[in-house]
Amino acid sequence: MTNIGQLLKTKGNEIWSIAPQATIYEALQVMSEKDVGALLVVHKGDVVGIFSERDYARKLILKGKFSKDTSVEELMTRKVLYVGPESTIEDCMALMTAKSVRHLPILKDERLIGIVTLGDVVKQIISDQEFTIHQLENYISGSY
Repeated sequence: MTNIGQLLKTKGNEIWSIAPQATIYEALQVMSEKDVGALLVVHKGDVVGIFSERDYARKLILKGKFSKDTSVEELMTRKVLYVGPESTIEDCMALMTAKSVRHLPILKDERLIGIVTLGDVVKQIISDQEFTIHQLENYISGSY
């Protein structure tokens, strides 16, 4: 069973973040540049929130705000769920599904070491299942 630490080794642990005082416009520029759907909001090395396309789509216009004069802090999601590198892929999938989140930061000893997306988790589950199927096929055919 694959854990998140193993997934980070293959996926990489690049983390894209933004400061809480940055504007929504600046956040959208970074998200577009990096082709990501969310940014961790970091202040003095601590994760204080997450800003996603969902936050932008659901909060900006509905609050009558404009992206160039609204800070990330005003619209970010403050309650950030996270897991440790020892968490299993299945546990992450269950958490992401239950809480309807698509991005999950990974902390080790209270230090941010990476982030995984729902897509990363699904790809790993599929890969693990394909490996198991291949092993079973080899066993059944006698080529183990």
